[in-house]
Amino acid sequence: MAEKYLIVIAGPTAVGKTSLCLRLAQELRTDIISADSRQFFRELNIGTAKPTPAELAQVPHHFINTHSVAEAYSAGDFERDALALLDQLFVEKDVVLLTGGSGLYIKAVCEGLDDLPQPLPGLREELTHRLREEGLEELQAEVHRLDPDFAATAEVHNPQRVVRALEVFYTTGRPLSSFQENKKTARPFRTVLVALERERPELYGRIEQRMDAMLAEGLVEEVRGLTAYRQQHALQTVGYKEVFGYLDGDYDYHEMTRLLKQNSRRYAKRQLTWFRHQGSFRWFGADDYAGVLGYIRESTLGYFDLY
Repeated sequence: MAEKYLIVIAGPTAVGKTSLCLRLAQELRTDIISADSRQFFRELNIGTAKPTPAELAQVPHHFINTHSVAEAYSAGDFERDALALLDQLFVEKDVVLLTGGSGLYIKAVCEGLDDLPQPLPGLREELTHRLREEGLEELQAEVHRLDPDFAATAEVHNPQRVVRALEVFYTTGRPLSSFQENKKTARPFRTVLVALERERPELYGRIEQRMDAMLAEGLVEEVRGLTAYRQQHALQTVGYKEVFGYLDGDYDYHEMTRLLKQNSRRYAKRQLTWFRHQGSFRWFGADDYAGVLGYIRESTLGYFDLY
């Protein structure tokens, strides 16, 4: 039986993952699985920078517009569903692409999630109440003090993960990051891990241009229409929470725009930190298509022909 390969194309927001993956999928005659934790949701379009309908039509995509934002959908759920899909795709394909900027979701598919302890009774409820009453920044500051390694990752912007980090610490006395050294779960496929990067000024310029384009496309109107769901985790993230603050009258349009760009730059920086912390990614310039394709050929040499 031929070896099967999952090609991971990761990187920060706005680096250029979509365009490169479209070229790769066409060259390799395969499908793309999205590992973006917000592109699952049908109601979230402009603020998640989903591929356009024309891009989606070029090659088969999976896990885009598959769920409602009203549903809870975790990294564990994604691990289960993505592995089931890969079993199907690998029947006829030797290689499949997985792409996105959500490090935890990529880790879930490639390695499995950590076997973490159950929290003390009532602790989750207490921390959730604190999150609601004190706000995410207060709990983030606590995590920075108790688990600086976790605080250095992009997951510190995820309220559920922040609550989980505090749960683990107050249940075991150990930081969440100390549990992330567990043995990887064996998979029936090999992984080829690629991360894309750009010079920081160029990346930040692309982020700011993207935010301007989102606002011009109607981001504020999209967020206004999602008010009924604003307590969902996906809407407490960069690109949505800043607009809710504007709609609440906390600041004006100019300040909202500044915060959107600032927080998106900070999020990209934390994404880069996450992927570099993993240590197993091969880094390429986002425009180095030939280099990425050559590395994939090198990493899969002898198992099948790439077109």
